[in-house]
Amino acid sequence: MSSRRAVAIGAGVVAAAALLGVVSYTATKPDTSARVATGDSPVAEVSADPQAGVYPELAKLARRDGADPLAVGRADAPVVMVEYADFKCAFCGKFARDTEPGLIEKYVKNGTLRIEWRNYPIFGAESEAAARAGWAAGQQGRFWQFHSAAYAQGSKEKGFGPGRLDALAREAGVKDLDRFRRDRAGDAAAAAVQKDQEEAYGLGATSTPSFLINGRPIAGAQPERIFTEAIESAKAAAESTPGSAPEPAPEAEKSGKADQ
Repeated sequence: MSSRRAVAIGAGVVAAAALLGVVSYTATKPDTSARVATGDSPVAEVSADPQAGVYPELAKLARRDGADPLAVGRADAPVVMVEYADFKCAFCGKFARDTEPGLIEKYVKNGTLRIEWRNYPIFGAESEAAARAGWAAGQQGRFWQFHSAAYAQGSKEKGFGPGRLDALAREAGVKDLDRFRRDRAGDAAAAAVQKDQEEAYGLGATSTPSFLINGRPIAGAQPERIFTEAIESAKAAAESTPGSAPEPAPEAEKSGKADQ
């Protein structure tokens, strides 16, 4: 893993990541105080200051690619939440079932928020297989349906072997299963997953789920109010800082996936 963490994401991001290198990203015990400490310094604390705990270099990791099938929301949304997650992670599933739908309903559909998924498989071969399968479903416009099926209550316990991945693809409405199988086994899927992994390793994230909201790190499947406060703070900061909002994307690049 150390060699992967050496991958250069960019000098500014690496400098910011150094501040996060000893942050405890805890998947099994979410920090309900919304505080992740580096020494005595709060990193993921949500406060009244919209800039508290925000690292501008980390905000640049938002890709804002309107054609990204693993993202939901407008490419020019003022707030981007980057989510690093694993389909075998129980707390990622908890977030997907209990928290994410409310954020999509409240913030994605009104154009405030964009969610960009990053595959971060850390639980072995089946994690990697599920990540590639999710990417392959996305090539047919069914990533978020696959995401819902894979994170359904009890789904993880059934495993992510080849037959199970096919079943999830059917449930997600993937039409061409032969293409789905080819895509998930192909070099493009492997490269896409590796790119996301290396980004997460470069940030020093050691478990899932981990999030960046306009450059503010949040660790674990926190209560919905923590994400709501962070999104509201990021929105306020974007609205109050001249020139901080992204350039409006062409209509063709504004994601219409909020209804998925």
